[in-house]
Amino acid sequence: MFLESGFTVFESGQSTGARLVLDLLADEGVETIFGYPGGAIMPLYDALLEHPLQHVLTRHEAAAAFAAGGYARSTGRVGVCVATSGPGATNLITGLLDAQMDSIPLVAITGQVRTSVMGTDAFQEADITSIAGPVTKRSVCVRDAASLERTLRAAFRLARGPRPGPVLVDIPTDILKAAVAALGPRPHSPHAAPARPDDAALDAALALLHGARKPVAIAGGGVRSAGATALYRELCARFALPHVATINALGCATPGDPNFLGMLGMHGWKAANLAVAEADVLLAFGMRFDDRVTGRPDRFARNARIVHADIDAAEIGKIVATEVALAGDLRETLALLLQRSEATRGTRAFGGWAAEARAYGSALPVDRAPAGALSATAVCDALFAMLPPDAIVATDVGQHQMWAAQRQRASDPRHFLTSAGLGTMGFGLPAAIGAQFAHPGRTVVAIAGDGGFQMSLSELATLRRYELPVKIVLIDNRRLGMVRQWQDLFYDKRYSATDLSDNPDFVALAAAFGVRAECVAEPAQMGAALARLLAAREPMLLHCACYPAENCWPLIPPGASAHEALGPEALEREAAVA
Repeated sequence: MFLESGFTVFESGQSTGARLVLDLLADEGVETIFGYPGGAIMPLYDALLEHPLQHVLTRHEAAAAFAAGGYARSTGRVGVCVATSGPGATNLITGLLDAQMDSIPLVAITGQVRTSVMGTDAFQEADITSIAGPVTKRSVCVRDAASLERTLRAAFRLARGPRPGPVLVDIPTDILKAAVAALGPRPHSPHAAPARPDDAALDAALALLHGARKPVAIAGGGVRSAGATALYRELCARFALPHVATINALGCATPGDPNFLGMLGMHGWKAANLAVAEADVLLAFGMRFDDRVTGRPDRFARNARIVHADIDAAEIGKIVATEVALAGDLRETLALLLQRSEATRGTRAFGGWAAEARAYGSALPVDRAPAGALSATAVCDALFAMLPPDAIVATDVGQHQMWAAQRQRASDPRHFLTSAGLGTMGFGLPAAIGAQFAHPGRTVVAIAGDGGFQMSLSELATLRRYELPVKIVLIDNRRLGMVRQWQDLFYDKRYSATDLSDNPDFVALAAAFGVRAECVAEPAQMGAALARLLAAREPMLLHCACYPAENCWPLIPPGASAHEALGPEALEREAAVA
């Protein structure tokens, strides 16, 4: 029978749908979930009061999705976010697409209106499964309480892989209240052997490598997702290969490896881009050949024969022509390549070519700061020089993201968290929050620009509530810097909607949230201010008031090639002509 509250009295061995959801999350290894309550998801929040699962209340559902993503990115485990129906669910969409673009394992659980009123435009009803369908691996509504456990188990399996990604499970509120059988033991599913490329493809890849003069290896985010970093490092070391990384794979290289040429792409290191442009063989591992890496595909690495290894066969040949396809699990693929290179033709080293490729490089070009002005690149250089080796850095999106990516010294790809494929402003602070919950004893730093920070600054309240010692480096140039830079270069200096000179007093704003903060505006004060930030045992914000006209170099214009990268001289030439 039903009580006045609308809940059912249960017999022994029964549970509510809400309690089953929480028990299943714990059984799947989830320790922390991020969310925001509302009407349709209230039964789940009621059950949380008597459940050991840790729930983190963010101040916006989008932040819950980004925090779950930061948790997943920094651990490799499934991140979980929770929201109510209607606007609560739709506020998760950007975070789900962010996870989809970067192959991040995420499960989103949303409440839905009662099954009896679904389809009637009931209060806070949204067809979230249809809305989320294009931005998730799967989006499903549970319409039968008996299928709840099975649906959630399938969601976790799918989120984990083989190619990780987000899954949304929508649960009507009456199903969360319904009587269901208590959670049973996890169904035993035989461990499937990892997918592996066929022998002929492996032999063909090694034949290309052994016949190459100028091979280059590229690590993509799939190396991180597959847990294949150690094997990738071993392959690069065995052949003395020059190698580069996409932004999602920064940290895959062995720290200090001289043959690592840096980040590839639009704002990549000169040596990385020119080595790829000159390569005769490319070994691409777990990358998508995104347009920010290739520019125009028909002008990318025109001399190279390409070996593409990826868990998702649909990615192979999608953007650039591939000579050898290695479709399969990257750990298995790399292990087999190492094994076969020993067993068949031995190892050929490319140290001479690696030295030649290194010589393509030069120091990162930077704009000259006016006397006494604080440079954002100088802040980033000083910060990375001071961070402990196991620090985790989460960035927002914009110029500071590229400056950080160029300068990061991550010892592991799970130590540098950024919204790469989607480029989501507002990502940095909540992602850092998720990473700090996952690694409570580690230094976690959020690097944010003044534009992106204002999209998620309410999460300062989350820092204060949970006493999370996240450190925020706020690069404030009072501009939407990357857009302004493009207006400088490609739109005849027609500055439209990029002036943020009316920014708030960020130190006073942080203080209003109860977060310690200070401002630095002079280069001479910067080192001591960063030292105080990193030594703080509580959350702290360092507002870096930087000069507004600093640009991010190098920059390969859209559709151009690596040989056409722009530096500060581009604007200097323009100024001289004017």
